[in-house]
Amino acid sequence: MSLQLYNPFETYHFDDHTCFLSGDDLTGNDEVITVFPEWVLDRFDYRDKKFEMMDSVNHTTYGSMTLPCSDRVKNAFEKLDLEIKEAFDKGFEAVNSLDSQKLFLWSGRMVYGILYHEMLLEKNRADEQEIKFELSDTLKERFGYFHLMLQSLISPVHFTQNKPWSISVVQLKYSKDIFNYRDDAINLIFSLGINGFGIIAILQDNGVLYNEYKEILSKTKGHVLHPIQFEELCARFLYSNYLLQYSKKFKITGDGKSISIDALPVVQQGSKPIFRPWKDKIFGQVLHDYWSPWGFTEKEIFGSQSIPVSFLENNYTYELIDPESINLPF
Repeated sequence: MSLQLYNPFETYHFDDHTCFLSGDDLTGNDEVITVFPEWVLDRFDYRDKKFEMMDSVNHTTYGSMTLPCSDRVKNAFEKLDLEIKEAFDKGFEAVNSLDSQKLFLWSGRMVYGILYHEMLLEKNRADEQEIKFELSDTLKERFGYFHLMLQSLISPVHFTQNKPWSISVVQLKYSKDIFNYRDDAINLIFSLGINGFGIIAILQDNGVLYNEYKEILSKTKGHVLHPIQFEELCARFLYSNYLLQYSKKFKITGDGKSISIDALPVVQQGSKPIFRPWKDKIFGQVLHDYWSPWGFTEKEIFGSQSIPVSFLENNYTYELIDPESINLPF
């Protein structure tokens, strides 16, 4: 019998009676898993915290966001959660030592969970207006591949050395135990900062952004970043992902019993560069959003220069700015 894997994006099949990951039929309404891990909701007091949907009109709470889930999928996620929690409790070194696939699956559950709820919202809105719900071919393919990769949690789906993601872990300090979470579900981006470390995960870029930023990431080794430095690093990843102008390709092979996914390297073809031109004005707007906790205005971000100020590296020598020299709240 050949391996059969579920793809809800083929028919836009999202309902409470089908496991979101495996496609298994569910019999009870209590067969659910929270989008955000239970231990995260409790440790960081996020259960009743407001979560705003992408349309900025609808909202819910972090704790009330659930996914229909079979027992085998729930058990697999609980096992993964336990391992991730133990690493979180130990700190940066333990988290940095985790297999990147485990961080992909752990962060991917949250990103996909948010995406699932966004899809439900849009699908219900389309039904109310009696119009057909559809995604662009690009999004349909992107989300379908993402879902396939998440099934590696429970199915013989394997990855070659060329991974589809860029995941980085850096040392980071906050003045208290917080859960500084951001996502861009449409573009499959996840970032998280807590006291001890920060995680930046671009979940489907075929490793392009890790290669793009490996030099600055290497400079951060041995340094405990100030939160504003981490936010700037996140902003760079997000904006660079936006500038990517090549679609990601995958070579998928199988023998009927398992599947192998090879993320094909993104290479420049002809005179078309991998990234569209970087525009400092737009990046400054991205920084303005990421630096909102410190109240920077766009005028302050640029000052008298045409390029944004950087707290991460010197704009002239490109040396890492000493985190201890930054006199801002953390």
